[in-house]
Amino acid sequence: MLRNKEFRQFAILFSVMAGITVILGFVISTGAGVLAASSSAAFGTVFFAFTKTRYKNIARISNEIDLLLHNADHLYIGELDEGELSILHSEIGKMTLRIREQNEALKKEKKHLADSLADIAHQLKTPLTSINLILSLLENNPEEDQRKLLLREMEELLVRMDWLITTLLKLSRLDAGIIVFHHDPIDVNSLIHASVHPFLIQMELHQIDLQINATGGLIIYGDFNWLLQALQNILKNCLESTGETGKLEINGTDTPLFTDIVIHDSGNGFKEEDLPCIFDRFYQGKNQNAGGYGIGLSLCQMIITGHGGTVTAKNHPQGGAVFIIRFPK
Repeated sequence: MLRNKEFRQFAILFSVMAGITVILGFVISTGAGVLAASSSAAFGTVFFAFTKTRYKNIARISNEIDLLLHNADHLYIGELDEGELSILHSEIGKMTLRIREQNEALKKEKKHLADSLADIAHQLKTPLTSINLILSLLENNPEEDQRKLLLREMEELLVRMDWLITTLLKLSRLDAGIIVFHHDPIDVNSLIHASVHPFLIQMELHQIDLQINATGGLIIYGDFNWLLQALQNILKNCLESTGETGKLEINGTDTPLFTDIVIHDSGNGFKEEDLPCIFDRFYQGKNQNAGGYGIGLSLCQMIITGHGGTVTAKNHPQGGAVFIIRFPK
C-alpha cells in the first residue's frame, strides 16, 4: 500500500491532523486528549484494515487478469461485495468471457486453416504428379501421335489446376469478407439462359435433353456475375452426374414469399449419407468424380447465402438430384 503515492499522502495528512487533534485535546483536558488519541487510533486502524483488504482484492484480480493474458484455462474471478470492486468484477467477467469466445474462435479458425491448406496441397499434388509422369513419358516417347495425346492430357490437367486455383481464390476472398455483392435487379430467365450457354455444346455432344421453364418477369436482386458463377457450378455438377442421353430441367417459380430456381437432373442422385455434407468444402462423397475437387458447391452456397438466399440439395422422387435455390422477396 505504501507504494501508492496517494495512500502515502493521505497517511501523512491523517497523521498530522490526528497529532494536532490529540495535542488540542490534551490542552483542553486530559480526558479530551485521551478520547482524541483513542478515536484517531481506532479510525486509523479500521481504515488501514479496510484499505488493506481492498488492495488485496485488487491484487488478486490483477493476478487473475495476468493469468488470463497468458492463456490460462478455467479462469474464475470470485464474487466481491464492495460496490466499486463489484462493478469492476462484473466488467472483467464480461471481458473474460469475450476473450474466451474469441480465443476459441481463433483456435477453430486456425484448425480450419490448417485443414484447408492440407486439402489444397493434396488437391494440387494429384494433377502435379500426373503432369510429372506425362513429362517423363514425353521425354521417352518418340511417336508423334502419342506425344500429341499426352500433351492434350497435360493441357487438361493444367486447365483443371487453373480452375481449382481460381475457385480457391474466390473462396478465400469470400471468407475474408472483402467481396461486396451488387444489389441490381436481375431477370431470372436471362440468368438461367446465360448460365446454361457455356454447356450447350457439351449437352449436344452427350445428347442431354435441356428443358427451361421460367415464369416471365421473375426478378431477383443481386450480383449477376456471382450468381452466374453459382448456377454454373451446380450445372457442372449435374452434367457430370447425368452422363449420356440424360435430361436436365431448370424451373423458375414465384411465390408470395420467395423466388425459386429449381435444377433437376436425371443422374444417380445422392447417397443418403452424403446429403448433409454436399456443400462442405472439399467433400467429394461416396460417388466422387475422379476429376472433382469438392469446392464448386461450397462456393455456390457461399454466394447464394451472401445474397440472403438458401440452396439445398436432395434426391428427386422420380430419380436424380434436385437443387433448390431460394431468394426471399
